Amino acid sequence: MRPSFLVIGAAKSGTTALWSFLRQHPQVFMPSVKEPQFFAFAEGEVPRAAGPGATIGRAITSRQAYDALFEDIGPQVRAVGEASNLYLYVPEAPERIRAQLPDARLVAVLRHPADRAFSSYLHLKRQGREPAPDFATALELEPARITEGWGFLWRYRDMGYYGRQLQRYVERFPRSQLLVHLYDDLVADPRSVLARTYEFLGVDRSFETDLSARPNRGGVPRHGWRGILLSRRSPLRRLAAAATPKRLRTRARDVADEHALVRERLAADERRRLTQDFGPDIEQLERILDRDLSAWRS
Repeated sequence: MRPSFLVIGAAKSGTTALWSFLRQHPQVFMPSVKEPQFFAFAEGEVPRAAGPGATIGRAITSRQAYDALFEDIGPQVRAVGEASNLYLYVPEAPERIRAQLPDARLVAVLRHPADRAFSSYLHLKRQGREPAPDFATALELEPARITEGWGFLWRYRDMGYYGRQLQRYVERFPRSQLLVHLYDDLVADPRSVLARTYEFLGVDRSFETDLSARPNRGGVPRHGWRGILLSRRSPLRRLAAAATPKRLRTRARDVADEHALVRERLAADERRRLTQDFGPDIEQLERILDRDLSAWRS
């Protein structure tokens, strides 16, 4: 069975939360593997990336392996999908999706591009994979890093041009097959966002989703080595996870993040400069969505 919908991005915009919520719905099937990224790469390609500890994650480029993700689907399921953030960014992905899944429903979540960029920076900094001393320096290094083939997460500015990215989809799919949420709406009123998504996917929109989990919280280590030990990639945390039921792991992770991570904020002047860079693209996005995004330009 092939997917009937795809969550296509954007990265660091709440798609992990949306994926975890959608998987709760009894009429929705999504594999436990988030971001198989099948349509982001050519079939059979071996994805590679440079950069400190760079990885393409769980990218699957084998058709057999991809199809295997959607085996054993129960009879109650009415919507089958997966979530891969690179689908929004990689230029070739929309055409690959159109060729193989022309009727697929496409869901995106978009975050203010400056805030998204900073969140990606914090993610890599928290993992010890961002060698730049500060965000401004990382932005200056970005063009050279792209040329050198660094991984996608280091493309702080370039991944935020949603207008040109979505344009590739509206040129290939009917607008009725595309549902775009804003990150702020997901944070402020997740039940309304989920109800719209469930209706879009053709499943029961009245399903009551458990919203208590808070996956992928952002921040950097608060207490040096103690923060590193509690980070998600630490051996200590992985060992504890192996011996703990999933529900308890989720709660323990949230508590650990609360104590181990400090929330950094994007400096107002840096945010303003980045927002100016994104200005024309935000205007293009407004036309695509037919929605006022003046709050993003302020």
